[in-house]
Amino acid sequence: MFQAILITKDDSGYQAGLQRLDESQLPAGDVLVRVSHSTLNYKDGLAITGKAPVVRQFPMVPGIDLVGQVEHSEHAGYQKGDWVLLNGWGVGEAHWGGLAQMARLKGEWLIPLPAGLTPQQAMSIGTAGYTAMLCVMALERHGLQPGDGEIAVTGAAGGVGSVAIAILAKLGYRVVAVTGRTEDAAYLQSLGAAEVLPRAQFSAPGKPLAKERWAGAVDVVGSHTLANLCATTRYGGVVTACGLAAGMDLPATVAPFILRGVTLAGIDSVMRPRADRIAAWDRLARDLDLDKLATISQELSLSQVIPLAAELLQGRIRGRIVVDVNR
Repeated sequence: MFQAILITKDDSGYQAGLQRLDESQLPAGDVLVRVSHSTLNYKDGLAITGKAPVVRQFPMVPGIDLVGQVEHSEHAGYQKGDWVLLNGWGVGEAHWGGLAQMARLKGEWLIPLPAGLTPQQAMSIGTAGYTAMLCVMALERHGLQPGDGEIAVTGAAGGVGSVAIAILAKLGYRVVAVTGRTEDAAYLQSLGAAEVLPRAQFSAPGKPLAKERWAGAVDVVGSHTLANLCATTRYGGVVTACGLAAGMDLPATVAPFILRGVTLAGIDSVMRPRADRIAAWDRLARDLDLDKLATISQELSLSQVIPLAAELLQGRIRGRIVVDVNR
């Protein structure tokens, strides 16, 4: 028997609760993992509260991240005792996820826990940090270098934004944090932000083209914020888009792209090929100041997750939430 958060939907409605389950209830997979830590992400908050149709089948254990030790494996790449981690692949949406003490998964979804990272550190990074690194790698792939100019990071006090700031600052970029919570300015500056701007400057409808400022950007907000970033990005700059906290719409014109040669790079972390995942996590172990993780993250027990999910969706949670599923 093991503890898990289980989401159900029946005639009595949509419910999420902490329950004791039997190993035989786990879905099919060729690797059984004894979970050490998971996380609470925006998508998990949507799943737990039912605020959006994230869960595609019921019952469901949420949790798009997990790290743990292999208990049993029928996959050639893993054996009992190996430490592994997982991000995405529809886990927590279509396949039982990490907010549980046990998980049965497909071995192809897993990667080894990188050397130099503890399980707790890996989940302090989690999907948010892994996505942030994919954004940084995309900026680099398009030729961006620290001397090219300022990088804007929106949703700066959230998980993706916090890790992106820390990575970019360590790599030598001048980072400008854009946030709806300017009271977190000292926190953002401690991560490496050189300047903090209120999101209100970006969230209203703007001009198709505005004064050039950004060499690049990491955006998790979407909607008018993303449109305004594109409109103010310098000639040849790169904007990475990985989120939709303000909506799925993009009320923009083609002007930045055809008159300034701006690149809008979409970042998917859910179905990313294994090689890209390993490369991103190796970079995280090397290019993220791990000492900053204590500032970025807070740790909860499994029983504290459900009450906090709604607060996360309301933008009241700073940084990363790590869940010790055995506490």
